[in-house]
Amino acid sequence: MIKKEKRYEFRKRLLNIHRKGLRDININPAGNELLIKNGVSIVIPENYTQVIFTAARDLSDYLFESMNISAMVTKTSQTENSIVSSIDEAQKEDYIIEIDKEIKISAKNDRGIAQAFYCLEDMMTLKKAPIFKKETIKHTYLFSPRMVHSGYGFDQYPNEHLSSIAHSGMDAILVFVKGVNLTPAGFIDFNELIYRASRYGIDVYAYSYLVSEKHPEEKDAQEFYNNLYGTLFSECPGLKGVVLVGESVGFPSKDKNVSLNGKFDKDGFPTGKPAPGWWPCYDYPQWLECVKKAVRDEKPDADIVFWTYNWGYVDKEERIKLINTLPTDITLMATFEMFEKYKIGGVSEFTADYSLALPGPGEYFKSEAEAAKKRGIRMYAMSNTAGTTWDMGVVPYEPMPYQWIKRYKGLRDAHEKQGLCGLMESHHYGFWPSFISDLAKQCFIKENTDFDKQVEKVVESHFGKEFVGEICEALNFWSEAITNYIPSDADQWGAFRIGPSYPLCLIKEMKPKREPHALFGNGIVFTMYPADYHSTNALPTGRGMLPYMRVETEIASLEKMYELMRTGADLLSAIKDKNEELEYLANMGEYICCYVRTGINAKKWYKLSAKIKSEDNPENIVCLADKMEEILENEKNNATEALKFVQKDSRLGWEPSMDYMGDAERIKWKLKHLEYVKDFELQCFRKNII
Repeated sequence: MIKKEKRYEFRKRLLNIHRKGLRDININPAGNELLIKNGVSIVIPENYTQVIFTAARDLSDYLFESMNISAMVTKTSQTENSIVSSIDEAQKEDYIIEIDKEIKISAKNDRGIAQAFYCLEDMMTLKKAPIFKKETIKHTYLFSPRMVHSGYGFDQYPNEHLSSIAHSGMDAILVFVKGVNLTPAGFIDFNELIYRASRYGIDVYAYSYLVSEKHPEEKDAQEFYNNLYGTLFSECPGLKGVVLVGESVGFPSKDKNVSLNGKFDKDGFPTGKPAPGWWPCYDYPQWLECVKKAVRDEKPDADIVFWTYNWGYVDKEERIKLINTLPTDITLMATFEMFEKYKIGGVSEFTADYSLALPGPGEYFKSEAEAAKKRGIRMYAMSNTAGTTWDMGVVPYEPMPYQWIKRYKGLRDAHEKQGLCGLMESHHYGFWPSFISDLAKQCFIKENTDFDKQVEKVVESHFGKEFVGEICEALNFWSEAITNYIPSDADQWGAFRIGPSYPLCLIKEMKPKREPHALFGNGIVFTMYPADYHSTNALPTGRGMLPYMRVETEIASLEKMYELMRTGADLLSAIKDKNEELEYLANMGEYICCYVRTGINAKKWYKLSAKIKSEDNPENIVCLADKMEEILENEKNNATEALKFVQKDSRLGWEPSMDYMGDAERIKWKLKHLEYVKDFELQCFRKNII
């Protein structure tokens, strides 16, 4: 039974790489199986690298912690009881494991050897014993880089978190960069991080927050960018590359379709135009040439990733016009599912931000990937396949494997058809190692094609063999549930960003307090539903509007989502003798149920708020106020229920860039706010003093 956790105590779990005492001593080898015994030699090449040595020591630790076996890392085989590794740069596969009288690993590089060691760990975890079927395993990874942000803390990467990232098959991390050794959170020694990450076979990418103050046509522009980007790569030559995003770099474009002041002019009137970061400006290629020269003068092989995230809503012709003028020696990245238009119950919807509701690929991604292929530009996707999106902002991952499988298949198809070769798998909500990230690793191996079988394997590996059927049934319901989610700005920036701590505001917009050290805190949460932000944001882009007439259909869809989540949660609740990880999964499922109920109540509240504010008949106002009090009472019960779930798991209610926005303290604040709305704001309407 999991116990209550203090805030940030989830980090204890992130620091534990290997589960203790996994071995089942009652499992014995069959005739076609190999048993690894105490004293096994882990043999690494004479010319081993730090990547190989670090992974070999990790395997030794795993054997000791999880399998109760002592192993030694050596450069020469001491006995037939050995795991022998070597490098063959000519082979196609990332690694080949031959299991017979001993285990032989052949990999095309040091990272391949490391991943082979992790594969052996996965096999033993599934078997619950250091026993291997005698066979040959060949694995080829489809995507590299696989980039993630930290899920431990904003731009925080302790060694154990780096190890978890590597175990999950990921090979790159991202750091937000405002200058040399400077992130939005403060000082970080980039070179020290690059060195530590390299020991795990992990590259480091700079996610640029470097503000572009000069247009490339200005006389001193190249000097400016040399000082900005060139200095970064001169001081930190180990950086693998840089990710460039319109809204973050602040490019001062001269394109007639944009306004440097953004959506409003200096007098506050709408311009009808977005800021340059939100449009495929004709002069981005000039700017990229300046940045590219500054970077590549210092690091010729730097990966320069140009991400078109902000203008996926723009007509295809405008976007492709830009791609057709880009330099071909950079990387283009597009988000896999965003900006897709679809219908729920006959009502038009729009995937405003990262979501699992639609698996993708969206038309925006497909059009850009096809254009990139024609021009010979390397293509990456922002895929969120580390396990989470903005669907629910303060959960560690979305436990909907069968919906994730649809995305994996789409990504593999894009790899085959458009040459998609790299992934960005999370944004600043980070990475939480889970059965979902393990599933992604298996499904991104070329030779693994039976994805349903992989679900069963990772479920058994994480939660035990006895209840695989029941758990998979529950996960099937949850996978269907997410298809009923509403990925609009009004939802993703509203109730679904922070869950049961989300207040139901009527007259005055109020927000849960922010942590003073948090990058975004409550700044990316809007609690007047829909917030004015979404209406104004929709002016140039068409994103995020919440017409009153579509709300009823959305409520019905979310009620279906709740019903499916509830069914899955009940199936898990009925399982006795859960292991700890299954306890955490069941607890999170209950929390997500509360999350969805808050989303439903927020929409119902919005409908009645709009009515009561336009009503002038006193009797009708009283009737509406009575209905609104019922919603307040319903949400009070829901938030009270959610308290016990966040108290058991300190990761629930937390997100790296917002920090705590949905923890017990903020849910208690929300309960107080509900009373305030009932006793003060609603009374103002009842007494006709508004």
